[in-house]
Amino acid sequence: ILQPLTLRPDDAAQRAQPGLVAGSHIKVFIPSLPYLYTSHSINGALIKPSDNEQGWEYDMATSHAQIDDTTYEFKLREGVKFQDGTDFNADAVVLNMEYFKKAPVKYSKIDKVFDHVEKIDNYTVRFYLTEKYGSFINDAIWMQFYTKTYLETNEDPVTHEKVGWNGKANCPNLSMPGPFGLGPYILEEGYIEGDRQTPKAVLRANPYYWNKEHYPKVETVTVYTQLDIDEASNMVLYEDGRLDITVIPPEEKVETILAPYGKLVITPSTDNIAIHMNLINGNPRLLDRDVRRALNEALNRKNLLRFVFEDEGYLSPFSPWYPGVSKVWDHVMPVWFDTDPYAPEVQERLKAVLHGLKRKVLTQDRYRSLWRGIETQLTRVGVTLDIEFTTSEKNIFGPLLQTNAGKNEKKWDLLIWGNDDWYFNHPFTAFFVFRTDNVWSTVFPDSTMNGYIDEMFRTSVDDPGFAGVCEKIMRRAYEESYMLFVPTPNKVFAVNNEVVFRPYKMACIPLWKIQVTDEHWSVRQGDYPPALKQPLEIVRTNEN
Repeated sequence: ILQPLTLRPDDAAQRAQPGLVAGSHIKVFIPSLPYLYTSHSINGALIKPSDNEQGWEYDMATSHAQIDDTTYEFKLREGVKFQDGTDFNADAVVLNMEYFKKAPVKYSKIDKVFDHVEKIDNYTVRFYLTEKYGSFINDAIWMQFYTKTYLETNEDPVTHEKVGWNGKANCPNLSMPGPFGLGPYILEEGYIEGDRQTPKAVLRANPYYWNKEHYPKVETVTVYTQLDIDEASNMVLYEDGRLDITVIPPEEKVETILAPYGKLVITPSTDNIAIHMNLINGNPRLLDRDVRRALNEALNRKNLLRFVFEDEGYLSPFSPWYPGVSKVWDHVMPVWFDTDPYAPEVQERLKAVLHGLKRKVLTQDRYRSLWRGIETQLTRVGVTLDIEFTTSEKNIFGPLLQTNAGKNEKKWDLLIWGNDDWYFNHPFTAFFVFRTDNVWSTVFPDSTMNGYIDEMFRTSVDDPGFAGVCEKIMRRAYEESYMLFVPTPNKVFAVNNEVVFRPYKMACIPLWKIQVTDEHWSVRQGDYPPALKQPLEIVRTNEN
């Protein structure tokens, strides 16, 4: 007689060590945006991501005040040292921002609106902007501070790559190993940038970290950036000590619950899956708005959410957890979201538009199940997909960042990446791919959309008009069908039973908060107790 499955409560938090555990070591696989997910574990800025309501908390600053539309003042944390033991103070902030000014990041508008920093006293600085910019606090998370040695280093002596602030489209904050930052971990081995990364990086606890009484709690962290997604799941679930944390396809939820070494951890997210259409030099038929709309109308998103995402997510392509979007997402949905794409009359109409259409797809293997679903649905209306899989995100970013200027050597029509929320509780993360004069966009010039995004930059998220700006951007994106829109996913992780990990909704893994128990593989004496291999209840976080 079959007995009902009994799941035991996850008691790892009650058994975990409170402080830094000597000899402890965890291994993490981050397939999308690993440089963003790990950055705040290594580097320090005025503020850092948080799972609180506003999405951030103070880091190197202890308070701030907005003096006027273009001036912000910050009080700095005293007694802080860089990872090499040198002092952090107002002089360090001024020096860093001088280097930033010469070669800033270019994903937002901060490269145009940041003017300069003034030292008021040893622990007070004042930032001056050239115009009103409601997104300044979100950008402040990425204006990170480095040692004078790092700033003055022209290139990595091993790779000969330019380091420091170098004007890249993504933050170049992990471009060379060494004690160069302010965060709880030192990047000891490897490098992780958006366009270049080693297959793994090794992090060690920072002995100079300002909050060492509480963080970090694990001595060594190995971060993998390039693994087969199925292999990564097996490494957590069935091979004790091979891997501790990885994202998994939602279809593996049951297997994860039943596995001897892994448990299931799930959180809603402010992430976005970006499926670009190449409107620069892709298939010319994509320039026809009717074709783009037909591709979107052919997708049965309810089936994708149910069978690919296992109902772990939302039908809205833009996360309903974003400020602004939360107020408008449910009534801005395009008409074709409610159309039954399998209705015979709809199928015939879509076939008339799409039949014979062929598409070259570039994707990471983590989206294999999603593309199985999309391919099945598009085949019904005569669309053929040629899908190329890769285990490394850099193979996606390479052609993506070359396409806006028409310089991509690899030809593609559809390209997907995990556009997880790196702007922290702000929908620009999802909208910036529609800013058509930026390298992250593969949409032909659209001055109307660019104007909406400029309006969003000027407006803060707590402004009563912010939701209206979001609505205009979303309506324009839907009406023009600038992307292939799919549901917003939850974050779904497989985690070692003896690891305490509470994920954020955004693109940050707070490695400094992770704890291990005495039964974790890195510190355990003897074999893993059979009783601890029994299935655990699902851990769900951030649901309120």
